Amino acid sequence: MSARDTGVADGTRVLVVEDDRGIAESLVRGLRQAGYAVEGVRTGRAALSAPSPDVVLLDLGLPDVDGVEVCRRLRARSDAAIIAVTARGEEADRVVALDEGADDYLVKPFGLAELLARMRAVLRRRRPAEPEAVRHGPLTLDLRTRQVSVDGRVVALTPKEFGILECLTADPGRVVSRQQILERAWDADWYGPTKVVDVHVAALRRKLGVPGLIETVYGHGFRLGAVQEPRERS
Repeated sequence: MSARDTGVADGTRVLVVEDDRGIAESLVRGLRQAGYAVEGVRTGRAALSAPSPDVVLLDLGLPDVDGVEVCRRLRARSDAAIIAVTARGEEADRVVALDEGADDYLVKPFGLAELLARMRAVLRRRRPAEPEAVRHGPLTLDLRTRQVSVDGRVVALTPKEFGILECLTADPGRVVSRQQILERAWDADWYGPTKVVDVHVAALRRKLGVPGLIETVYGHGFRLGAVQEPRERS
């Protein structure tokens, strides 16, 4: 499986810090083919002055600044995932690099497939956990159980009604078009009228019973309105 197949690579910026031109060119070429946005530099100073990426592949044997020092300074200013890439295979070297902030360690020579797997792993670990529940005023969506409640009252919704709410609560206040809702809650290949969304929104409003919760933005779509927080129970 390629990095693109996992959905991890798209938009991910990688900084390759490697002084060996042949290795650097091979890494840059392979990572770009896998879907990553890649910049290559050959010195520690260049690495420290480069824009902060999502992943740093850091050779520890650099010609100007020791790679471990580069790792320490990068970690002090950035939360990028750092993978130490080096010919040093001794345990002490690995421990030092990890202690200074590296997320993983690869010993040369290595294959591109292993590197891509390590990158996917560190990116997954650094990805924020998906919230189990979304709250907006009196409304609560439990994304794990797909249960909806208003002020603690459970509201039974159809899968499409839940999908509409899930789409709207993903970015409260942003206008979501009917087509976007159809692609999320129905099917990306839906060819029916977009007005079917209005029918489901009307039913959803009745079930939730919260005036102003779902606003119609005429000519554009729908958005969540500003509503009060849940009332305190006495």
